[in-house]
Amino acid sequence: MIKTALDDLASPPSSKLLGWHLLDARPENDWISIGFDGKRDFCNPAGFVQGGILSAMLDDTMGPAVFVMTGGKLYTATITMTVNFLAPAKPGPITGEAKVTQLGKTIAFVEGKLGAEDGTVLATATTSARLVETAKITR
Repeated sequence: MIKTALDDLASPPSSKLLGWHLLDARPENDWISIGFDGKRDFCNPAGFVQGGILSAMLDDTMGPAVFVMTGGKLYTATITMTVNFLAPAKPGPITGEAKVTQLGKTIAFVEGKLGAEDGTVLATATTSARLVETAKITR
């Protein structure tokens, strides 16, 4: 797998809770793929992964896309995120993909999607995020 800026970054507790793990990254294409664990603990009374958890997975896919694309120079702070739930998410592996569609001086626009093991698209999202220099956060 390609080396990315994420390799030297400690995973935050929220990412660990979601079972976040890098699957693939193509910084030159502004694209990333992240794996998640759709745990039974995340399910609603109907037995499907709850929508807020899916939204968190999308957020935790789209932000890292910008981080990788910029070589770890920029973090994102979500301004808006629109999520479309397309299919119920059964417990099990979930894959997130994100593509940075525009990187401005202060704001990034990113598209993301979540898929099930069988290829079913579970949810899609778009986000606008404020760009924050990594050096200003890590002080």
